[in-house]
Amino acid sequence: MKKLCAFSPWQRSEAWLLRDRLQHEGIAVLLRNEELFAAMGEIPFIELRPELWVVDDEVLPRAQCLIEAWQRETTGIAWSCPSCGEELEGQFDACWKCGRTR
Repeated sequence: MKKLCAFSPWQRSEAWLLRDRLQHEGIAVLLRNEELFAAMGEIPFIELRPELWVVDDEVLPRAQCLIEAWQRETTGIAWSCPSCGEELEGQFDACWKCGRTR
């Protein structure tokens, strides 16, 4: 079993989402420390981080590739609005300032 990635305590929903996506792809994973958020202030911060672990070491490279692909899908490439020139992050399909679509 190998650790795939760790999240901040505030990224618990992203950790659950990645766990579900990997399980849907047939990759057995465990999400550790997911319930320790309630102990904030009681135990060291670094121990509160949810961690995603791959059960079978042989599928670790595949799991890493799937996560990287998912992150590319969600972040995208930054763009400038052709109408007003506003700089926008890649995950947005419309300009927040003028409403024009990409």
